[in-house]
Amino acid sequence: MSYVLGITGGIASGKSTVVNVFRSAGFPIVDGDVVAREVVEPGTPGLFALVEAFGEMIITPKGTLNRRKLGNLIFRDEEERKKLNRTLEPFIRNEIDRQIEVARKSNSLVIADIPLLYEGHYENKMDAIAVVYIDHATQLRRLIVRNQLSEMEAMNRINSQMPLNKKKQLADVIFDNSGTLEETADQVIKWLKKQAFIE
Repeated sequence: MSYVLGITGGIASGKSTVVNVFRSAGFPIVDGDVVAREVVEPGTPGLFALVEAFGEMIITPKGTLNRRKLGNLIFRDEEERKKLNRTLEPFIRNEIDRQIEVARKSNSLVIADIPLLYEGHYENKMDAIAVVYIDHATQLRRLIVRNQLSEMEAMNRINSQMPLNKKKQLADVIFDNSGTLEETADQVIKWLKKQAFIE
């Protein structure tokens, strides 16, 4: 029987660092961010649904999604952002479910990398959920450096997500990413050994 581990975290908490350790160990990754891009490729039902919701102006002359135009629409307006999420959510959810089911058939462990796992209520699809955790001060500092943001801009992005402390309380597994890359990787390897996914 295959086991599905959902992995989530907060912006700049280092989720991809943890996911890459699982990838290097040979386990398949279902990546929510990649799926979100795939469902709006030219000619997809997801892209048609977006055009119906927002109009032809969000399409480039080449027929691809004009992310900048769409971004300008949704970042200024909470209602437009909700409309975007409502429009794409069924397409993203169906594709994540499909990829998990395919991966389960031939792997003992499947990693579902879903940034908004709790916000999107994916819990019931997972056997366990791991949260990649760092303290608030470290998260703020890393985000400012990584994205070249002011402190206020970084705070706004952090505050737009469910607080990491709350995710930590809900988690089955916590990977603390406050230390070095080696220390974080070591926690993942220990978990894999404890669950007998590797020797």
